[in-house]
Amino acid sequence: MTDGRDDIDNDDEKLDQEPDEGFGDEADDDFGDEDELDGVTEDLPPPTVLPEHPRCGYVALVGAPNAGKSTLLNAMIGSKVSIVSPKVQTTRTRVLGITIAGDSQLIFVDTPGIFRPKRRLDRAMVAAAWQGAEDADVICVLYDVSRRSIDEDTRGIVARLKELKRPAILILNKIDLVKREVLLGIADSFQQEGVFTDIFMVSASTGDGIAHLRKWLADRMPEGPWLFPEDQISDMPMRLLAAEVTREKLFLQLHQELPYSATVETEAWEEFEDGSVKISQVIFVQRESQKAIVLGKGGQRIKALGKAARTELEDMLERRVHLILFVKVREDWVDDPERYEAWGLDFGAS
Repeated sequence: MTDGRDDIDNDDEKLDQEPDEGFGDEADDDFGDEDELDGVTEDLPPPTVLPEHPRCGYVALVGAPNAGKSTLLNAMIGSKVSIVSPKVQTTRTRVLGITIAGDSQLIFVDTPGIFRPKRRLDRAMVAAAWQGAEDADVICVLYDVSRRSIDEDTRGIVARLKELKRPAILILNKIDLVKREVLLGIADSFQQEGVFTDIFMVSASTGDGIAHLRKWLADRMPEGPWLFPEDQISDMPMRLLAAEVTREKLFLQLHQELPYSATVETEAWEEFEDGSVKISQVIFVQRESQKAIVLGKGGQRIKALGKAARTELEDMLERRVHLILFVKVREDWVDDPERYEAWGLDFGAS
């Protein structure tokens, strides 16, 4: 895609040979050398100068689906590192967001929402969430106060924390959406559970309470050297991050269950002398009918999706992006062990 235009390859002969639609500047099967770099090549930054008494630790963000964990992570980091969508359960992998607060390096683990798993993928995501919590120095349980009463998934999280005998802090999110008396009532209900050492009230979308929470966490990190360079904000490979950007647009533009039946893979990343980058991605769906929905009439939906993803990628990478999207049907993608490994999930989680 260049200059906001998305060219569609309408070569019938090619489509007969390869029933997968390509959209972008070039819709072809040449994805480049598989040994290309997995991210953006840049000059090495100068070595980080550590403070005299550095601190560093892991902070796990857990909660029911759509509690606002990804939005909170992005607010704490000051940059977008996790997919954000109004639909529930959009985070599939544990994402490390990294930020510096005073002398402390905070390493955030944004876990998939914890819920009652039904599918293999659900079980793997919930297992990853609890693994992220158990390994953290501080566990933050995020709750959406606009729900007003404690939901079943959140009660399950509280019960599990009691079993693990792990103290945690409670973050009441979206405080801008409820009245003060409702907020205080919710806080009191949680306080009676005896799990939370501290309760914070924030709005991840407006930024209210974020600075105070960040400082509190920084003061409680264990002493030790920083584990990442000062200017690094995530450990997610650039190819995976680019795929997550496109997957977010799927969630925002499509409805009902289809986004949950789709995944996105970055198959090629090619950089050019003019500084631009060509990114080729495949959107995998499980049925032909879903493929038609993603493409839209005359390819209009995939065009809009690609334009939105490309715009965000250009802002993120600060360079021109040629984004090429293909849509393919693969019924069994959700049961592919290699895909779970790429996401950092346990294929055999029970």
